[in-house]
Amino acid sequence: MSTTDNTQLVVSFYEQAFNAGQPEEAAARALGETYTQHNPGAQDGPAAFIGYTHWLRGQFPDLHLDIKRVIADDDMVVTHSNLHLAPGDRGMAVADFWRLEDGKIVEHWDVVQEVPEESANDNTMF
Repeated sequence: MSTTDNTQLVVSFYEQAFNAGQPEEAAARALGETYTQHNPGAQDGPAAFIGYTHWLRGQFPDLHLDIKRVIADDDMVVTHSNLHLAPGDRGMAVADFWRLEDGKIVEHWDVVQEVPEESANDNTMF
């Protein structure tokens, strides 16, 4: 698949799973048979991704992911997002790294940082 195809697959997967609350459909369409997870709070595999997403949305039913930018190079796609757990919160800045193989997401890393109330500069995190 092309870099553009990989980008579209990741963005639609991420938005369907989290914003639309359809992790089963998103996983069936976009995850590979093996899915290696590098987030220490989540287990490997498509079924674990589905369970983690349901757990997270159960804790935060108004969760919303706002993807701010996407960078892609061949089989790697990086998303930079603002993850809101509740309406009106500052949210968290999230950088996700997705590796694809044969048109499927097979590996994931992330870095998560809370958006602070105060900053040493006038720049935003996005």
